[in-house]
Amino acid sequence: MATTSTTGEKPSTARKTTATRKPAAAKTSTTTSTQPKTTVEQAQEIAERVVLVPVGASLLVRDNLVSTVTGLRTKYSTRASIERELKRYERRGATARNRFERQVRRARTRFERDLRQRRKSVEKSVKQNRRRIEREVKNLRKDLDKQTSTVSKQVEKLVSDVQERLS
Repeated sequence: MATTSTTGEKPSTARKTTATRKPAAAKTSTTTSTQPKTTVEQAQEIAERVVLVPVGASLLVRDNLVSTVTGLRTKYSTRASIERELKRYERRGATARNRFERQVRRARTRFERDLRQRRKSVEKSVKQNRRRIEREVKNLRKDLDKQTSTVSKQVEKLVSDVQERLS
C-alpha cells in the first residue's frame, strides 16, 4: 500500500533530512487546508460525519442517563434514605403552604384596612354633606319665612290701602 505524505511526495522522499524538509513543509503548509482535496475524500468525510454524529449524540445521552440513574439509585437505595427524602419534601411543602397562608393573611388584612379607610371616608363625607344640606335647608326655611311674612305684610298693606280707597 503506497501512501503519500502531507506534502504529496512518496514515502522514500519524505525521509529526507529536516533541513531539506523545512522549506517544503513551509511551502505546502500555506496551501494545505483541513478540507479534503478530492471528491472521494469529501464524500468519505461526509459519510463519516453522517455516522459519527448520531453515535456521539447517543453516547452522550447514554452517559447522562447512566449518571442520572446512578444518582437516583444511590439517593434512594435504602428505606431510610427514601424516608429522609420524603420528610424533606414534606417540610418543603409545609414551608410553601405556610408562606402562602401568610401571604393570604397579609393580603386580607391589607384589603380590610383599605376597606375600613374607604368606609370611614365615605361616612365622613356623607355626614358632612348631610350637615351642609340641613344647614342650607334651615337657612332657606328662615329666608322663606321672612319672605312669607314680608309678602303677607305687603298683601295686608295692599288690602288695607284698597279698602281705604274704597271707603
